[in-house]
Amino acid sequence: MVDVPGLKIRSLKSTDARVISDAFAVIGWNKTVEQFERYFNDQTQGRREVFVAHVDSEFVGYVTVEWESTYSPFADKGIPEIVDLNVLPRFRRRGIGNALLDAAEAKIATRADFAGIGVGMTPDYGQAQRIYPQRGYLPDGRGLTQNREPVRHDQSIVVDDSTVLWFTRKLRRA
Repeated sequence: MVDVPGLKIRSLKSTDARVISDAFAVIGWNKTVEQFERYFNDQTQGRREVFVAHVDSEFVGYVTVEWESTYSPFADKGIPEIVDLNVLPRFRRRGIGNALLDAAEAKIATRADFAGIGVGMTPDYGQAQRIYPQRGYLPDGRGLTQNREPVRHDQSIVVDDSTVLWFTRKLRRA
């Protein structure tokens, strides 16, 4: 586990939606109140877990776990997917992302042997492209996807947020 002074991680509350949305709006990211209300609803329905990080009571980041991935190779094997890991830029490089991943992986390990995660291929995802292999995630061997579908050899694509390489990590002994 990562030790970050003043860091607390807890489950998403219904009152968090506006706080989180506003924090991302300040940096120009469009993370709507409705998105976090949907996450909270998914959490209450048991479809998703959402972990929210605060440092000294200030919101700093979050991560979600989808119990049933929409990436079919994960869904077929019952591999939960870690989705939407975000730490506010001014709080990065302090171990908060790792702490959020620790919380997500610990929860997943209570129900599954593996965790899955996708990472985008643009420079915006550079930190994620480094952190996941450092944590023991390995590519799933299916290659690059676009909109969760395999990219074929010699296929031309536009690289955007839907261009993803998928990884898994064994969390416990099978």
